[in-house]
Amino acid sequence: MIVIAHDIRSLHNVGAIFRSAGAFGIEKLFLTGYTPTPPRKEIAKVALGAERLIAWEIGEIAAIIESCKKAGYTVLALEQTPDAQNLADVRQEKVALILGNEVTGIDPAVLALCDGSAVIPMHEKRSLNVSVAAGVAMYALTQSL
Repeated sequence: MIVIAHDIRSLHNVGAIFRSAGAFGIEKLFLTGYTPTPPRKEIAKVALGAERLIAWEIGEIAAIIESCKKAGYTVLALEQTPDAQNLADVRQEKVALILGNEVTGIDPAVLALCDGSAVIPMHEKRSLNVSVAAGVAMYALTQSL
């Protein structure tokens, strides 16, 4: 599994995404858009060393999506869209998961490049912090294989 963190603004969220990526054995983390990158003390404080253990790369979102597709990955946006599938129903073996901005989500132009979207079913609230949602999604997608 690959994770693409696009336009994440919070350094602490980036650190938490690194930490979850380490916990769930994510193959690679791409940091795109204006997502902050290591080395930053705010990222390191939350990542607890995962930023040194997880393979990561900075890149341009469209090129990374294209590269993932060519490598056989299904590119899914973690986003509430009308046609989003329940995260628990995702069964692809090679997934590149895109995480979006904490407030505005994933830009429609980026969504158009994806193979689809997945959603975490919720009861009372309609959203989670991006780093929490990332951890839930990484767990669910790595357990379904």
